[in-house]
Amino acid sequence: MELSVIGITMGDPAGVGPEIIVKALSDPRIFQICRPVVLGDQGVISRVVQILGLELKVNTVTNIRGERYQTGIINLLNLSSLDANAVAWGKPDERFGKAVVDYIKAGTKLALDGEIEAITTAPINKAVINRAGYAYAGHTELFAELTHTKDYVMMLTGEKLRVALVTTHCRLKDVAALLNTQRIFTIIKVTNNSLKEYFAISKPRIAVASLNPHGGEGGIFGDEEERIIIPAINRAKDAGIDAVGTLPSDTLFYYASRGDYDVVVCMYHDQGLIPLKLLSFQNAVNVTLGLPIIRTSVDHGTAYDIAGTGKADPESLKNAITLAASMANKRRKLSKDMSGNLTLC
Repeated sequence: MELSVIGITMGDPAGVGPEIIVKALSDPRIFQICRPVVLGDQGVISRVVQILGLELKVNTVTNIRGERYQTGIINLLNLSSLDANAVAWGKPDERFGKAVVDYIKAGTKLALDGEIEAITTAPINKAVINRAGYAYAGHTELFAELTHTKDYVMMLTGEKLRVALVTTHCRLKDVAALLNTQRIFTIIKVTNNSLKEYFAISKPRIAVASLNPHGGEGGIFGDEEERIIIPAINRAKDAGIDAVGTLPSDTLFYYASRGDYDVVVCMYHDQGLIPLKLLSFQNAVNVTLGLPIIRTSVDHGTAYDIAGTGKADPESLKNAITLAASMANKRRKLSKDMSGNLTLC
């Protein structure tokens, strides 16, 4: 079976994205599971290779599927002409905002056209792309718009925990107003279907966290549980989904981390990401569910404080590439099964 082509967007050139890409693609194991191609800037990647002192060749490509993919060669689709020497590590620069978004747009088009099987993204700076004129809260919202996807989910997965978010990048004081029963039910449904399709979990066990302390304590600390969240859980149960809740998050994550549940649906960003990163800071993966394409990402940001120092850890990116390849293989298998052909091994 031919290995899947995974497009890796370079992310912010002033952050750790270029460094973790070069380090990840120096690992022979990546080439055993996929054919990786970088969507970014040839000058920046070549400069990083030189700084790190690695014996790697940066090969600019025109025919993605026709190239040789092997250890020692970084295949790159050159999508910008940045002055690599002008990139100041650790210093965000809105001049690079357009290039960052162009990498994502190109990857999305390649995936939709079937030129690549999945996209893995290096980190971007939301303020940089916003100042460059692109009003997006992050990767997730940009991919949703580019693929015309209404129902999508930001899920992060680690060794002991998966969390799916109802609200993502917003002010904490706005969370309660953004919650509604339909949205929560949709998150549960999309997460359930994706765990079946891509993670080989036949009957996902889904725990739904409460918003308020102690689940609202009968309305003393808030009524969102009874008024909004529990009706969504009941709709999910009526649809045959194994969903339970609401469960107070001060104890829920203990039980989820020991394996009682396959995923926790969280009401807001930090509710899910604090326990996940506590348990899997260096190796967790961000995956967008519900898109017509496969997209995974590192679970960390641009890390400007260590950019250009050689200290960036590529493990999260390696795991994101590995997950993208696994998801692509499962999609291939499902496609073959549905077409009535022989099942791939």
